[in-house]
Amino acid sequence: MKRTRRTELSKSRRIVVKVGSRILRHDSKAPARLAREIASLKQGGASVVLVSSGSIAIGCKRLGYKSRPKEMGRLQAAAAAGQGVLMRRYDEGFADLGITTAQVLLTHADLADRERLNNARLALGTLLDAGAVPIVNENDTVATDEIRFGDNDQLASMVVPLVGADLLILLTDVEGVLDPMGKRIGTMEEDAAIADLPEPTFAMGSGGMRSKIDAARKACRSGAHVVIAPATESEVLPRVVSGEDLGTYFPPTGRALRARKHWIAFTLRPRGTLILDAGASSAVASGKRSLLPIGVLGVRGNFNPGDAVRLLTVEGCEVGRGLTRLGALDVARAAGKKGRDLELLFGVQGADLVVVHKDDLVTI
Repeated sequence: MKRTRRTELSKSRRIVVKVGSRILRHDSKAPARLAREIASLKQGGASVVLVSSGSIAIGCKRLGYKSRPKEMGRLQAAAAAGQGVLMRRYDEGFADLGITTAQVLLTHADLADRERLNNARLALGTLLDAGAVPIVNENDTVATDEIRFGDNDQLASMVVPLVGADLLILLTDVEGVLDPMGKRIGTMEEDAAIADLPEPTFAMGSGGMRSKIDAARKACRSGAHVVIAPATESEVLPRVVSGEDLGTYFPPTGRALRARKHWIAFTLRPRGTLILDAGASSAVASGKRSLLPIGVLGVRGNFNPGDAVRLLTVEGCEVGRGLTRLGALDVARAAGKKGRDLELLFGVQGADLVVVHKDDLVTI
């Protein structure tokens, strides 16, 4: 049996579990049930981080909103009204089992900044070492479009490398990923197509199956196993960890990215795009070469040194992402040049001018 098959899930020692708002909104007993199942995982020697949606859905009900509002102010108000109730339900469920919970609220800006990200990593690691269950949610009360994760599936995929998790379980209210005929897909490899998969839509949630698949693939790049599993199944978490054929399984993908490169590829939002010639595209795809000005054909966007940029072929295929060492104007000035031309423009040895260093570059 290959290392990446489901039998390996029983060896998981750090697990991230994500539960969505639809499940919590329609089942007030879900927090207590999740607490019992997580307690079972902890008894088996695992530490667990719970990423939980639900504050907005609960808050909408408390404030009398009949559907999820679109206005930012009302979303923030709903989050404020619901977050306390959500945590109280979890705290009561876990307290009955003698387990301490800890609320951790994050925005995308917290994880996009290296210092704040490292502070979050330290806090989460310390809580896990103390035997607590961190309950992570987006800080919707202060979040704006610019600093939002998009949905908690994406947040969960970012928490995985943050805590060094070896398993991510994304709970949903269907069997798993379904094919066009409505049949559950047991395992999805990296190259599996998703364009024709059905996409259920729900009134109170912000994610969907495509978001879960995208989050799963990002988590797999950190070396984690991922299962999209049905929350309605009894004892779903222990059964998934035992290797039972529930939901849809995603094996880890290739060589695991180190936490910093995973951050560059999947947490930072690109501020611009560089169009590369064929030689530079091939060099970037190898993962062993830095991007030099001679390989740049074009520049899109307005970015500064240190910002993340996308690296595209002439045909528009993304081959990598990285941190640029030059701003947009300087990259445009340097594009296609080498040697003496760069020295005249920038006053430095042409060979010393790098657009994206290989240490700051990730192949996609």
